[in-house]
Amino acid sequence: MARGLLYALAGAAIGAAAARAAYSACTRNRPADLGGRWTRKNHRGEPITLLEGPAFVAGSGAAAALTPGLAPRTRLAAVLAGVGTGALGAYDDLYGTTSSKGFKGHLTALARGEVTSGAVKILGIGATGLGAAALVSDGPVDTLVNGAAIAGAANLANLFDLRPGRAIKVGLLAGGPLLAVSLLRSSPAAAALAAVPLGAAAALLPDDLGERAMLGDAGANSLGALLGLAAVTKLGRPGRLVLLGTVAALTAASEKVSFTKVIAANPVLNRLDMLGRRPVDHV
Repeated sequence: MARGLLYALAGAAIGAAAARAAYSACTRNRPADLGGRWTRKNHRGEPITLLEGPAFVAGSGAAAALTPGLAPRTRLAAVLAGVGTGALGAYDDLYGTTSSKGFKGHLTALARGEVTSGAVKILGIGATGLGAAALVSDGPVDTLVNGAAIAGAANLANLFDLRPGRAIKVGLLAGGPLLAVSLLRSSPAAAALAAVPLGAAAALLPDDLGERAMLGDAGANSLGALLGLAAVTKLGRPGRLVLLGTVAALTAASEKVSFTKVIAANPVLNRLDMLGRRPVDHV
């Protein structure tokens, strides 16, 4: 456990320090934001920067490359999952349109011969997830299951990035128990993998909650993919199948149900969602 704790602390610390350094570097030049390409309006209609996403990708990528305790293939899988999905998310952040939404919308458009930015991201993240999974899996079946779980987790995290701090809170709530179990069961590599995105995300949470920045597709996709990778390296096949089924079910539900409305209607979830946030404006 001691070695796993050391690796986890190193991963979290490197991720946090690198993410904060990257965010400072990005926002220092924010006035020259290429005509506002990295600026969006949040749920209040206020301008907010998406540069938190690239900062998360850079910070977690640096931590994945430098954190001790990871085998070369596992390290490469983490860099591929985090940076690859982050780059695809950034592409959608910069060039995405709202003509099609959700898995169904983008795939329906693709069936009509229309290649949307969302379809490019879905296919790209699927390929990235399989590539990362191939580096840590035993055989084609495991690769398919693990790849689908990594890609699905990347997409699912992005579905929560609709209110300040929500995607990061979900990531911390999902990744915290995974980190704890990895430490208790003496799985140093899994502990390090879980700690990397958690450290980077926690370091950026104050700016997210303060409504100065948001993860966007780049950061949320990367956060989900890294946590998905950490999960598939720790869980046995039954656990990975449960993970994949849960991710698939929540993704399917998001096509019919608003997560924001469900959270707002539940007192416990709403309190967690509002923790650290500015009060909701009432008209």
